Amino acid sequence: MSTEESAPAELALRSTRVVTPDGIRPATVTVAAGRITAVLPYEAGPPPGAALTDLGDDALLPGLVDTHVHVNDPGRTAWEGFWTATRAAAAGGVTTLLDMPLNSIPPTTTVAHLRVKQDVARPKAHVDVGFWGGAVPANTADLRPLHDAGVFGFKAFLSPSGVDEFPALGPADLEAAAARVAELDGLLIVHAEDPAHLERAPRPGGPRYTDFLASRPRTAENEAVTRLVSVSRRLGTRVHVLHLSSSGALPAIAAAKAEGLPVTAETCPHFLTLTAEEVPDGATEFKCCPPIREAANQGALWAALADGTLDCVVSDHSPCTTDLKVPDFGAAWGGISSLQLGLPAVWTAARRRGHTLADVARWMATGPAALAGLHRKGAVEPGRDADFTVLDPEAAFTVDPAALHHRNHVTAYAGRTLHGVVRSTWLRGRRIAHDGALAEPAGLLLERQRSA
Repeated sequence: MSTEESAPAELALRSTRVVTPDGIRPATVTVAAGRITAVLPYEAGPPPGAALTDLGDDALLPGLVDTHVHVNDPGRTAWEGFWTATRAAAAGGVTTLLDMPLNSIPPTTTVAHLRVKQDVARPKAHVDVGFWGGAVPANTADLRPLHDAGVFGFKAFLSPSGVDEFPALGPADLEAAAARVAELDGLLIVHAEDPAHLERAPRPGGPRYTDFLASRPRTAENEAVTRLVSVSRRLGTRVHVLHLSSSGALPAIAAAKAEGLPVTAETCPHFLTLTAEEVPDGATEFKCCPPIREAANQGALWAALADGTLDCVVSDHSPCTTDLKVPDFGAAWGGISSLQLGLPAVWTAARRRGHTLADVARWMATGPAALAGLHRKGAVEPGRDADFTVLDPEAAFTVDPAALHHRNHVTAYAGRTLHGVVRSTWLRGRRIAHDGALAEPAGLLLERQRSA
């Protein structure tokens, strides 16, 4: 028994709907020293000395873990920053986020750059924050030092990233990076679009979404995923496919898993809840790469989540200033702002399809935590960090961009009615958000857990 599990309980949270790894049930959850100590029957009174918070019928979920967030700080803090991003996370029920190595300046491609980013984040973190390293041409020698410094893995692009300071890996660079990551028993996370297919596609430009969609064909994703599976097979590299939007790549991922290869994949709320058919011309708040695709494609993504082909759902929060969302899909910055809205967006669509809050917790908390090796996060069970999201799943609200904590109030969800209101968020047993009000920063900077 750990010290936390044997310590006297300080806090008890009671709900008729506690989402545990074994299902949803009435329970009382006790907390000591920032950890969950027990999940007791609902009728159990709080242990002596423990303060009881009765949540009624509001659901108690594990705090969400978002492993795909572009905070952009420092360097592009006008786009987003650790102060605003982590406030938005806390308000949306996210208790842990991992920051992507771009679009900050400097990018997280050396240990020195990582230290710059950590120094910026430390006083501003309302939630726990970890960092991905970057794999770019000519930094293979930096991967081991970054790994030893505690990054959770290495992000790479196979096609242009959109920013000059983070170039894509060519075939030889990919082989070198993947081989080094395999030596480290690390994790290579990849933006998987094949540049040759993108080059052959029509050029994007103008206000029509159909033209933009044609410029990012499914074949680009499908081919890139097939290549990554081959790399994993040959080199033994653990490979994770980022923000999958093409259902055509699902058979390759499913086959890789059946073969026992260390290949995983994620998708995002916008691919599960928005469709190409509904994007108005000129509405570049919907632009992202890879793109939002058709409704039939979306149905296949949901099926892949249900059968385990896709491992998790994360935001790919990639904001920018309002002026960069010009009504030309070729010129506008590509990225969806959704960090605060991921849980209600996914729950709104999931409930219509017959899924439960247990499914959503598995996709948005347990799965991302497992991907990153965050073994103390992602579930309501003894020994885990006392990170919780309290959700009223029946309540609905209309998205008002001005009410969001994102630095820039641009979102593809503006004006949509969503179900699921986050009533409070708890980090290691401390309530950090409650009915829209936020506490002072209490987040820690996380490092990858070393093997024993």
